[in-house]
Amino acid sequence: MGRVTVRRPVVRVRGGRVDRRADTLVAEEPLEIRLGGRALAITMRTPGDDFALAAGFLVSEGVLARGEDLASVTYCAGAVDGTEGGNTYNVVDVRPAAGVELPQLTLERNFYTTSSCGLCGKASLDAVRTTTRWPVDGDDGMRLTPEVLAALPDRLRAGQRVFDRTGGLHAAALFTPDGELIDLREDVGRHNAVDKLVGRALQQDRLPLHDTVLMVSGRASFELAQKAAMAAIPVLAAVSAPSSLAVDLAAETGMTLIGFLRGDTMNVYAGEHRIAL
Repeated sequence: MGRVTVRRPVVRVRGGRVDRRADTLVAEEPLEIRLGGRALAITMRTPGDDFALAAGFLVSEGVLARGEDLASVTYCAGAVDGTEGGNTYNVVDVRPAAGVELPQLTLERNFYTTSSCGLCGKASLDAVRTTTRWPVDGDDGMRLTPEVLAALPDRLRAGQRVFDRTGGLHAAALFTPDGELIDLREDVGRHNAVDKLVGRALQQDRLPLHDTVLMVSGRASFELAQKAAMAAIPVLAAVSAPSSLAVDLAAETGMTLIGFLRGDTMNVYAGEHRIAL
């Protein structure tokens, strides 16, 4: 099975000194996701939590919503490049439970997702705006203090064990409104890290994820906002900037979106009613 990290030779130059050594890098391998035996998508990911990644991906696609919707996830023999034979652990097949409706649009759309863009191949913006199963709009009573929010980036960073060894991973974490860490996942793709979180929640039958905060280590893209909305996560916070479409989607769905969360500074782009200002 693919490893999370690999060793590669590197020439290091430091202050005029040159030395050769092995460096630890984050592993990146393709994962083919099949749905009921049919190829659906290929994503570049860091090996590990592959079943959760596939399940979370299908939550964001509107195929799965609860733990009972998932019959099984298994590795398939063969490789993404078509080589048959031994199990490469780079192909997973998701079998939905009997009675789960499979949207025709999702079944007919095969697309390739890179580690930097999970939406490559989407025909249009409308195809991305998947209808959510659970609304996040309205006054749900959640109130987050600026002090709790300010502590989240450091708590996220403290949990990035593989990042400490490689410096090349994104992270996503779920927190309670009091700032308690629920779960944290790392991946070379920021969208994969979120899928792994949501997929683990689906496997544990914890969806919808009301009363949680999603913290991501990079920017807040439209896709991450969509994944949060599909899992009914009411608050998305990022250490970097959001995109304009992410802000638009947050405003449309009633999500709280926070960007540039660094220390005691932050920008609240939508849903300020959940922040105890």
